Amino acid sequence: MEPVSLSRSAVVAYQDLLRLHLDERAASLMGSIEERHRNGRVYLYERFRIGTEMVSRYLGEDRPELRARLEKAETLKQQSEGRRQRMSQLARTLRAEGLLTTDRDTGSLLLAFSRAGVFRLGGTLVGTSAYGLYQGELGARMDAEELAQTGDIDIASFGRLSVALDDTVEESPADILNVLKFDPVPGINDRQVWRWRQSHSDAIVEFLTPAFGEESVKPLPALGVSAQGLNYLNFLLADPIQAVALYRSGVLVQVPRPERFAIHKLIVADRRQGGPDQIKARKDRAQAAFLVAVLAQDRPDDLAEAYEDALSRGPRWRERIGASLKRMPETAGVMKGLG
Repeated sequence: MEPVSLSRSAVVAYQDLLRLHLDERAASLMGSIEERHRNGRVYLYERFRIGTEMVSRYLGEDRPELRARLEKAETLKQQSEGRRQRMSQLARTLRAEGLLTTDRDTGSLLLAFSRAGVFRLGGTLVGTSAYGLYQGELGARMDAEELAQTGDIDIASFGRLSVALDDTVEESPADILNVLKFDPVPGINDRQVWRWRQSHSDAIVEFLTPAFGEESVKPLPALGVSAQGLNYLNFLLADPIQAVALYRSGVLVQVPRPERFAIHKLIVADRRQGGPDQIKARKDRAQAAFLVAVLAQDRPDDLAEAYEDALSRGPRWRERIGASLKRMPETAGVMKGLG
């Protein structure tokens, strides 16, 4: 089935809402900007004084658009009231246009995580909760609500980045989850809890990190949590983007690039074998098929680049992608046509 595009007014409203949220975050600048160089990349921090102590707060990787916003932080502060009113108006417009909204439980959790700095410090929303947010980014209507909605929230981050940032969340995710009635799910080592379950809804929150071989639990110091290591996750997390979850006037989060999400779904679908995992595998393939159909029309070069990147990573990667595409002849034809 051909993807249905959102109206132009909805696409423009989403882009404006995202821009205003990025302006709002830059307007919180309190100190001077500091550069730190690591592994050929430049990261920006703000330095400010609390009492007699100088504190550094991570702002993001040095990019022209971030620099431009930080340079006009004072002006953005003065525009705060009008900007927030406009954000509320845009959120109402998007709801009226029929974009999928985030349910109250998920929205309140994402908002708390955002305010604590989880996404600012490298946390990336992955899984089905991220998939539903591509509607605004891609300008495509998601009518199959069962594909876009779930009670589970998965947040992933690179372990090395978490260590290198030398900054931490302003409130522990564990404390936030406790307030929202989530209980830790015991693991082999209770100090290494990476999964929480909500008592009244059975919703699950998981923290994940890339693995390169053994899929063990590892710490994420910047986020103040432990995370389950998973192979192939490094591909998904490369160069993430900002997105807005439609809750209240919007919540600024970080999600994978849609083309990487699509290819990663082809990989993980083949990893799920038997029992309940078969249902998840079907959902993985459906999500991949939808994104591939949209991206092949609007961003074919991005999709082709991500596909070639994954195929170049070795025979096991190619086997998993190929096995999924054998079950998806229409999608396989689209991918073949990219070349």
